[in-house]
Amino acid sequence: MAERKKVLLRLDPAVYDAIAKWAADDLRSINAQLEYALRLALKGLGRDPRQIERNDADESNKSSD
Repeated sequence: MAERKKVLLRLDPAVYDAIAKWAADDLRSINAQLEYALRLALKGLGRDPRQIERNDADESNKSSD
């Protein structure tokens, strides 16, 4: 697995509190909840990294045929 990237993130305290409550409700860490929220947003915008990886793999398989 690739090394995970580290990011310093500054949040409005009210946003942090909302994320912290959401994380607790979902039994996740705040970090995991932020990643979950980012993945939801990316998927909603048609930029799901998992789908992009699959599409890239499919394209490389087609070109090697």
